[in-house]
Amino acid sequence: MKEFENNAYFWQKVDTLYSSGDFKLTNKKGSAHKMYPSLNYPCDFGYVKTLNSDNETPMEVFRTPQGKRVDAIVLCADIINKRFEVKALVGVNDEECEEILRFLNCTDYQKSVLLKRGKIIPAWGETE
Repeated sequence: MKEFENNAYFWQKVDTLYSSGDFKLTNKKGSAHKMYPSLNYPCDFGYVKTLNSDNETPMEVFRTPQGKRVDAIVLCADIINKRFEVKALVGVNDEECEEILRFLNCTDYQKSVLLKRGKIIPAWGETE
């Protein structure tokens, strides 16, 4: 089994979710984290809440000013909040992805993995 099976159709859906709402900035790049004041946000951070959704959970987003599409997602296992969290990375390059991963993995209470966008459509990704 491959480590991660990528699917271009998945990324289309992720882009649709991202573009279907408005981005609300909550933390500017370089600002201090509330719980960990020695940590600074590596990119602008905020959320997208879809306009016509009953879902109360917004999509959390790390974003650069030039960001137009989701380049990667991060899956976080958070033992303080006892949940998985997904964060979209928009307009980020490889160096910024690494900075975000360092930021998200710097405590023993949360660990994260990165899934980068791909262009492949595997056989199982096609619909009948």
